[in-house]
Amino acid sequence: MITARLLSGRMTVWDVAFLLLLLALAMLVPLLNLVPEAGSGFHLSAYMVSVLGKYLCYALLALAIDLVWGYCGILSLGHGAFFALGGYAMGMHLMRNIDGRGVYGHPVLPDFMVFLNWEELPWYWSGFDMFGYALLMVVLAPGALAFLLGWFAFRSRVTGVYLSIVTQAMTFALMLAFFQNDLGFGGSDGLTDFRDLFGVSLSSDGMRSALFAASAIVLALAYLCCRLIVSSKLGRVLVGVRDAEARLRFLGYRAERFKLAIWTFSAMLAGLAGALYVPQVGIINPGEFAPAKSIEAVIWVAVGGRGYLVGGPIGAVVVNAFKTFFTGNFAEYWLFFLGGLFLFVTLFLPQGIFGWLRQRLVGSREERS
Repeated sequence: MITARLLSGRMTVWDVAFLLLLLALAMLVPLLNLVPEAGSGFHLSAYMVSVLGKYLCYALLALAIDLVWGYCGILSLGHGAFFALGGYAMGMHLMRNIDGRGVYGHPVLPDFMVFLNWEELPWYWSGFDMFGYALLMVVLAPGALAFLLGWFAFRSRVTGVYLSIVTQAMTFALMLAFFQNDLGFGGSDGLTDFRDLFGVSLSSDGMRSALFAASAIVLALAYLCCRLIVSSKLGRVLVGVRDAEARLRFLGYRAERFKLAIWTFSAMLAGLAGALYVPQVGIINPGEFAPAKSIEAVIWVAVGGRGYLVGGPIGAVVVNAFKTFFTGNFAEYWLFFLGGLFLFVTLFLPQGIFGWLRQRLVGSREERS
């Protein structure tokens, strides 16, 4: 079923509907936040704008995972590391923009470095005062890490559960490293107390709305890129890698090169998601590297529907909406609910929410015909 859809090589009605929904949200949510007065029933609070923007960032992360898992067969349990690296790159830019407005008033060093008696800015913090350089690092840092890991893993033909363990070990090692105070990334507290972006306060309604719109637009563009990839000849090769890698190698294809390219591109998308996430939540710390974060992101894709592209974002929004509700009302039961949801989907909805919905709609249409 997935292969037939991929070989059609054209945008489906689901793709068009998803993209139109994102564009509508990019216009409607800022409009409801900025135009109606605070007491109006049509007003959308700044808090809700930030929450919805966070969901879109998670949706972009889920899209990146679905690209490698649903179409390449690579189950990554370490995409949270790429997400966090992109977030740290953006956080470093926001910290450099504080200038002398910190608690200690140092013109160059962030407050945590002053507190830890650092005398000068580390060399790897240089250039992050420029947004262009920071944006470059948002994609280069996770992309370079993914390329190095993939280069050794794919050339050694590490696949399946072994590759998943390697990616999990990677994110765990990075979490332990970023917890160290002497690494220069804020230790366990991470980076926070951000002030502004492009000279506009991050707490202002206009900036929150702009960040939400940017998240929706970036997600739409990323989705178009992923659809272009999986609907092309490259996409056919990726399906071959997923379903019959040995046969593909026998035909003369260098499967590791295709896997490496898509793996690296997916990591870059995850880095972009992290960069959009940080200014909207106001903090980035080593907890984002936690292995549980990456596992939870995989659950989003499974719940939404693996191998559909649109399924991952749907699962990310649905699961995190439940998470917001449960952690606010029944925090102690959230993990039980998440585990139960995953088991339910695995047993009764193996194609995820989107796969089940699509099957029902297509079946009803055929019956009417």
